[in-house]
Amino acid sequence: MQALRALPSVDRLLSSGPGADLVDTHGRQAATEALRAALDAARAAVRGGAPAPDAAAICAAAAERLSADAASALRPVLNLTGTILHTNLGRALLAEAAIAAATDAMRHPAALEYDLATGSRGERDDHIAPLICELTGAEAATVVNNNAAAVLITLNTLAEGREAIVSRGELVEIGGAFRIPDIMARAGVRLVEVGTTNRTHPRDYRDAVTPATGLMMKVHPSNYRIEGFTRSVAAPELAAIAAAAGVPLMNDLGSGTLIDMTRWGLPAEPTVRQSVAEGADMVTFSGDKLLGGPQAGFIVGRAHLIARINRNPLKRALRLDKIRLAAIEATLRLYRDPDRLADRLPTLRMLTRPQADIAAQAARLAPAMARLLPGYRVAVIDCASQIGSGALPVETLPSAGLAISGDSGDAPERLAERLRAARTPVIGRIRDGALILDLRALEDDGALLAALA
Repeated sequence: MQALRALPSVDRLLSSGPGADLVDTHGRQAATEALRAALDAARAAVRGGAPAPDAAAICAAAAERLSADAASALRPVLNLTGTILHTNLGRALLAEAAIAAATDAMRHPAALEYDLATGSRGERDDHIAPLICELTGAEAATVVNNNAAAVLITLNTLAEGREAIVSRGELVEIGGAFRIPDIMARAGVRLVEVGTTNRTHPRDYRDAVTPATGLMMKVHPSNYRIEGFTRSVAAPELAAIAAAAGVPLMNDLGSGTLIDMTRWGLPAEPTVRQSVAEGADMVTFSGDKLLGGPQAGFIVGRAHLIARINRNPLKRALRLDKIRLAAIEATLRLYRDPDRLADRLPTLRMLTRPQADIAAQAARLAPAMARLLPGYRVAVIDCASQIGSGALPVETLPSAGLAISGDSGDAPERLAERLRAARTPVIGRIRDGALILDLRALEDDGALLAALA
């Protein structure tokens, strides 16, 4: 067939200007494979009756394929879901200081486990442990790669082969099927449930203590709340019960915050310092939720117990690298200046945005959005944001956004699919026959308009 014979060879394409550019950018092997694939597609199209493309068109098709293959699978998105700390979207955004510190650690060798004063081996936790203790009031601190790991290694260290007493109403399951009973089993700890789902009394803990008791555990119900006819044992009272029984009390805060959120008009959440002061021997909490740092699991408490955790062989398997340690240190240092924290920490900045500012942003964006989305109706609405990631599960923050609807019943779903396919995907939520874009987490109007354009 004459049209097939008119197609250039791979060698000819590679020697052309566009082909040489592909080799320079992507390497000879990748460029050759992409050009062969583009030629195969061209031959199939010609056999179907299409005209033969020229060399430039074939190289362009190969370039498009190579660009798609080179794009990162971990794509940035615009989080307009109304959930600030969205687990599926990476939770907290890092402060600029943390990004700079992590970048510096990536670019250079660092004294990660090297004592510059003595010239001998050092400990990686020493870079941040004093700062954590300063901010929490704890005797000692250590850090692992997430809070699940913090719970696992603490249980395994303090109660392996023994029993852990927990209120039945605190046996939580969080996202990804993380269940406290399962973690206990993996840690080699026997679970002892006390009380009922809605009511647990001090005597329930006292009556459960045996010579096999390794610890008592309090778990923050991070993603639900039981209301009505309820009773739970407060942390200070439980600490006294544990001390009288001669066993440590572990308090898992889940999200965990280092500062009183009510100073910004946000709902109250127990702070780590408060939990330490209430008598918990060990407190565990996350780094990438309300704290606003990278993924990490913090363990603070009694110095002799932290020392035992650091001797556990699991610690090496769960330790952090220099990049995250650098980002954590920079994030923690921001907490030394609480008056400017909301300006410097993205998570807190988004949580404290006034609704009036968000509503004004929605009013600015609505006309441009309507022009970019012909066939859809765009309306400014009030809505409610969630903190997310298990922090204050039933509390919401007044917010504002855009409700986008169409004439057909599946218009919101079709639009949501289109926005997910944008160069920068836009993620919203569907409610009441419309696609809702909550703007609380959108700090740059142009980012949304560019994504749609």
